[in-house]
Amino acid sequence: MLTLEFIREAHARIAPHVHRTPVMSSRAFNRAAGREVWFKCENFQRAGSFKMRGATNKILALGAGERARGVTAFSSGNHAQAVALAARDAGTRAIIVMPEDAPRSKVAATREYGAEVVFYDRQRDDRERVSRDLAERTGFVLVPPYDDYHVMAGQGTCALELLEEVRDLEAIVTPCGGGGLFAGASTAAQGISAGIRCFGVEPETGDDTRQSFLTGERVTIPPPPTIADGARVQSPGALTFPFVQRNAEDVLTVSDAELVEALKFLLFRLKILVEPTGALGVAAALFNKLPANIRRIGVVISGGNVDADALARLVQ
Repeated sequence: MLTLEFIREAHARIAPHVHRTPVMSSRAFNRAAGREVWFKCENFQRAGSFKMRGATNKILALGAGERARGVTAFSSGNHAQAVALAARDAGTRAIIVMPEDAPRSKVAATREYGAEVVFYDRQRDDRERVSRDLAERTGFVLVPPYDDYHVMAGQGTCALELLEEVRDLEAIVTPCGGGGLFAGASTAAQGISAGIRCFGVEPETGDDTRQSFLTGERVTIPPPPTIADGARVQSPGALTFPFVQRNAEDVLTVSDAELVEALKFLLFRLKILVEPTGALGVAAALFNKLPANIRRIGVVISGGNVDADALARLVQ
């Protein structure tokens, strides 16, 4: 189901509804990283993250009757905002299941886009079960955050755009939470350039995908303590993980301290605001986590929805 052609179809479907985000580079960053790096800046996307691509593609791919019923989703923030905005664009209702400790700014934005928010306890409740129960009660269509082929295809469209603008990349690097972005981006990249090397990046304390990649089967971890709230996933997706196994050369990890330094570099040197999860790939490049023989890298900056109070604490 997830092919280069399927991703191209998604790109045509969502193009009128999402931004073609800029690709940026920095000589200062290249000197610090010791290689050429291009950033695909999804922090400038509508709703503030790449999630708008997948949510839009999924909702627009529904039949008219399904869209009319409404949609529901579970998310710590970025997918919540994306589904809320994409639902509003499509003229339908949205109910979003969010953890009680979700960043306040992301909860507020989700509500501002017109969605109803229902909370769950991250330590006690299973968010997928809560969401599926809600979908059964209401008749709303569930829009998964990553474990869906239309969602993965939508996320992969950012790699199409990146490789159209920057030729001859040797590697593409993406944050890796549930794996939807990596699955879509790596499939698009390797469909265009068979030899391109693909890497996912996780927080050290939230390395469920790396553990799964090394053992060859999906591993579940406790709720991870990390500032990268978009990567606080406990297990890679059932549909996304096979693409990690097939397309990834490696799954890398960075510390929260490295994330903070990458975030500060982007903010104070490049003058762009990025959330901690969005800086995972940037931190991997900045702190030399990738093989030394890779010289030209494309890095997806996945989002810029950082809470103001959290940002103040991080930069101090």
